Parts: sequence; structure tokens; C-alpha cells
Amino acid sequence: METLSYAVLEKQGYDGFLLKDAPERVLQFGEGNFMRAFVDYFFDVMNEKAGFNGKVVLCQPIAPGLADMINAQEGLYTLFLRGFENGQKVNQKRVISSVSRCINPYQDFDALLECAKNPDLRFISCNTTEAGIAYDPACNLEDRPAASYPGKLTQFLYERFKNFGSEKGKGFIILSCELIDNNGKELEKCVLKYVEQWKLGADFEKWVKEENIFCSTLVDRIVTGYPRNEAADICNELGYTDNVLDTGEIFGFWVIEGPQSIKDELPVEKAGLPILICDDHKPYKQRKVRILNGAHTSFVLGAYLAGQDIVRDCMNDEVINKFMNQTIYDEIIPTLTLPEEDCKDFAAAVTERFKNPFIDHALLSISLNSTSKWKARVMPSLKGYVEKFGKLPACITASFAFYIAFYSGQSLSEEGLVGKRTTGAQGGNEYTIKDDQPILEFYLAHKDDDAKTLTHAVASNVDFWGEDLTKIAGFEDAVAAYLSDIRTKGAYEVMKSLVK
Repeated sequence: METLSYAVLEKQGYDGFLLKDAPERVLQFGEGNFMRAFVDYFFDVMNEKAGFNGKVVLCQPIAPGLADMINAQEGLYTLFLRGFENGQKVNQKRVISSVSRCINPYQDFDALLECAKNPDLRFISCNTTEAGIAYDPACNLEDRPAASYPGKLTQFLYERFKNFGSEKGKGFIILSCELIDNNGKELEKCVLKYVEQWKLGADFEKWVKEENIFCSTLVDRIVTGYPRNEAADICNELGYTDNVLDTGEIFGFWVIEGPQSIKDELPVEKAGLPILICDDHKPYKQRKVRILNGAHTSFVLGAYLAGQDIVRDCMNDEVINKFMNQTIYDEIIPTLTLPEEDCKDFAAAVTERFKNPFIDHALLSISLNSTSKWKARVMPSLKGYVEKFGKLPACITASFAFYIAFYSGQSLSEEGLVGKRTTGAQGGNEYTIKDDQPILEFYLAHKDDDAKTLTHAVASNVDFWGEDLTKIAGFEDAVAAYLSDIRTKGAYEVMKSLVK
């Protein structure tokens, strides 16, 4: 079969939306699956429905990357968005034509700098992983390119400044998509450190601050990437080879923190996209972390001990589903700052996402590093509920007992701490608990503790939680009682006892 190209699509009589020629208006650091299924998809829809008329030029942020494969397909790739939407199974195909090309700066740094001379370029998007936004003092202006992403961005911004000076409107709206708090502001801090380290001058520093908008953003879409097991069949059906096929869930939501004037240049509302431009993205991040991620962390460990293996099957179990929904609607949503109806709508979408028939989301993969996850995702809801209602949230409290029970391993291997399911159809199955080594060693040292002793040791461990959770009235005794019941009756029976 021929490789995907504009000529191949023309030969097939493809009648979907395609934008072959348009100015490059977006520079994107990051050419991986997520950005192509999220940001580049949104720009593609804006091209079709709102006349954005812009291409995205990609830059791979690390040396090994997808540039050659993307360029071989003229920037084209096929995206499948799959899942449940409004109770219906959806499998939506779209050929994305928003990407013009991909630059490998390690082979052709000048090609990246040349983009700085393009007067049409206005947006910079990026996702260089959580570790990408970091200041590395070893980077120099003369490097080709600088090793760190903020270093590369500073080199690019300086080249822009040299070409256009302080001309109004030639700075950038920078959309940072990395999964760290205040991603845009942290990126700006790193850039300004390089401005100072490299002695680039007060005029350039002023231009960086005044002519560029570093937007912190919240991104939300599960992207499953290249469908390795299905790729051959998919390509046979498509009638062409696509080496950068991409897949993701149908749900998508992007919150951009910045001035409303961004809407004048980014026609998200005209395109009907789930993109919100607001003054503060933090309440939306809180909603996502506490409802979506918090739901995962609060039920998956108990569900695994009860014999389940993937999220979708949990949603088909009446008891586990009710336990999750009770946790979300009765105990998490009342602690959030956004309007209740907004939170309930988001929670309903979460349930549909968890039922996605195209994603086998393994409970064990979600269990990775559950100690820090429980602290970040669930503990704020526990404390918020106690503060608001003056009593313990039953399901969240039980989730802490599920966490302790799941971590109750008996031996340490090179892979992690080895635990064993004791009840349900999977009773007797061993599993591996993966977390930081000191945490695993702590649980191993307490492997023979009774429920009350173990609960006290865990809840009072300030290194784990940043505070002593035994100070929360009644929490320690309630957790110990749940843990004792989990050991004698099983996790499923404990969940059943809690659901209404």
C-alpha cells in the first residue's frame, strides 16, 4: 500500500476536510501522540469551522522523534477518537491536515530559527513532559540547540526579537500543556532565568514580559496513541499506510488561563470546541484532580482486591459503581468551589469515560505510586468534607483502608512489594505494589501488624502525608475497623456495606 499523502487521498476521492496550503501560525514543541490528538486536532477543527487558516509546524523536543515519519506523510495522519458519548458508542475518524511539517532541531537547528522570521507565527504550544519545564544552567545561547526546552524557547524568542525588535503583536501566545502546576508561569520563570544568565539585555527581558503571554493550561483527554495491535487491520481498511496513526478518547477539555482577548485570535467558540479561556484555571484543575483522578484512586485498590482487573468492568459491577458514584457525588463534589451542576456534568462524563469500550485501563497501572496519589487526589476531599460537615466521609475513609490493605505485601522483589489477593474469584493471585522504595520498605517492616497497629503507623506517618492524619477526629479508629473487615470479609463486602 502507498503511504498516506495528499495525492493518495485525492486518488481515493477523500471528501473530508483538508487544508493543504496555509501559513504556519503555530509552532509546537512536541510531536507525540498526545499533542497530535489534542492540540493539533483542535486547530484542525478551527481551520474547518472557524476559518483559522493556519498550519502547525512541529519541533521534536528530544533527539529521537517522529520527524521523518511525519514529513514522509506531508504532516497528515489519521486520528480515531473513540468511546462513549451521550450513552452512545462512538468511533470517529478524521484525517488531520493542520500540521505542515516537523523540524528536528538536532539535525537542522537553522530551520527552527528560520521560523522566528515568519510574521504570521503567533502561537507556541508545547508538551515536553513533566520533566521538560526545567532550568538547566549548563545550557548556553550558542548551543545548537540548548538541551532544555526552556533553553530552546529562549533561543527562539531571542531570534524573534532580533528580527522584529519590540514591534507590537510579534510576541507569542504560549500554550503550555505539561502536567505540572502553573505550567505556563513556570516556563516563563525558566525563560527569564536564561535571559539573565545569557545577559540578553533589559530590552529583550521587557519584550518577553510585555509582548508574550505565557498561559498556564489544563489539558484533559486520554490518548492511547498508535494502535499497535490494530494498525495493520486499520490501514488495510483505510487503503493506505499510516505510520503515525493516533487514537484517543472522544472526551476532550482544554482550559487556558489568559485574557479574554485571546478569543479574538483563537476562534474556539465559533468552532464549537470544548476550550475555555478564563482568568484562573485552578478550580478546573481541582475539579479534574479530585473527581476524575480522585475517583480512580479511591476505588481501584479496593476493586482490585475484590477481584476486578480493568476500569470498564468495574463500571458494570453494581456495587463498585455505586461506591464510586457515592464517593464522587456525596463526598467529593460538596468540597469543590465550582458550581455544583458543573461538577455533576463533569462527573457524568467521567462515568462515560470509565466505560470506554476501546480502552482496557488496568487497575494495577493506576495503582502505581498510590501513596502520593492518595495525598494529592483524595486527602484534600477528606479534609474539606470534615471541615464542612464536621464528620468523616465514609467512602473516602474506607478508601484509605483499601489503600493500606492493597499495600500489605509480604515480600520485596526487584519489581516491588509482593501482595496477594485473598478473596473473590482471583483469591490467591499475587500482584506487585510499585512505589518509592522507602514506602515499600515501611510496609514490609509492618507486614505482621494487626489492623489497629498498622493503621496507626500509616496514618501517623508525616513523611507520607505531610501531617499526622490521626489528628482527624475518629479517622484512625474508623480506618482500622474497615481494614479489619477487609481482612476478614473482603473488600467487596466492605463496599457493599457502604453503598445505599
